Amino acid sequence: MRELTYAEALREALREEMLKDPAVFLIGEDIGLYGGINKVTFGLLEEFGPERVIDTPISETAIAGVGIGAALMGLRPVAEIMYADFLPLCSEQILNHMAKAHFMSGGQLRLPLTIRTQYSLGRAYGPQHSQFIPSWFMNIPGIFLALPSTPYDAKGLLKSAIRAEDPTLFIECRDLYFKLKGPVPEEEYTIPFGKADIKKAGTDVTVIAISRIVHEALAAADELEKKKISVEVVDLRTLKPLDEKTIIDSVKKTGRVVLASDDTKTGGVCAEILSVINEGGFSHLDAPIKRVAAPDMSVPSSRELEKLYIPDKDDIVKAITDIL
Repeated sequence: MRELTYAEALREALREEMLKDPAVFLIGEDIGLYGGINKVTFGLLEEFGPERVIDTPISETAIAGVGIGAALMGLRPVAEIMYADFLPLCSEQILNHMAKAHFMSGGQLRLPLTIRTQYSLGRAYGPQHSQFIPSWFMNIPGIFLALPSTPYDAKGLLKSAIRAEDPTLFIECRDLYFKLKGPVPEEEYTIPFGKADIKKAGTDVTVIAISRIVHEALAAADELEKKKISVEVVDLRTLKPLDEKTIIDSVKKTGRVVLASDDTKTGGVCAEILSVINEGGFSHLDAPIKRVAAPDMSVPSSRELEKLYIPDKDDIVKAITDIL
């Protein structure tokens, strides 16, 4: 095991897959000469050349479209959309082409495309560069949806995404790139999609979280442990496919649930997970389910207002205390 940052783990996954398979190439804005705005692709242009690390103009539609076409022709592109906020610009490509090619061809076409993007909540980047919007894409059949919270998960899930025969939307968190370090094996490994990870076992209440807020949940669990409250933290890791079994098993174990996500409350990720629990585990609940999410408003540009907007450890502690 080595200690790698989240960004280093992602870079290592890209490099290993490019070495392993000449069909893998990278495409996106500022990923080559500049090394990516978060330095995830730093050094890859020098190693693999401009035919496999391709800088593009500022056109998200073109990036997605080239990725789709290349994947349909047998390559394995990894396309980077600089901010998740820009995904709506290529929503036509994602919704009507990327997600549907396999179905509309009667299973004859495969589309091994990975679209990497990130959200910058917590950096005072304002309402057009900070949004967390995975729930928008949960309603699109035909794509995988991955959101790693640790360097270990980031590397293993990205390698699985690149090797998959179906398209993946891979959402990273800018806040985790450099401030988070974690153990990553030197040997080869992948992480299967649709398998949640219990980051901390507990018996009194379950917190189900995704991406950045997993770490807020773990901090809340540590704080409540001093008060003899045992919190189980479940990191979903992927939203499509969703590990419903681990969710329901944890609900049966604790009888109480808090759902935590960085998106807004109405129609967000938490709402879908709540429905899964209601359908599969309602009779095991000893208290109403609580949701911890952002308020239904745009992300503030002010750093101080953004701190109030972002769901954090204290919000999770309050939610757990309420249902206990």
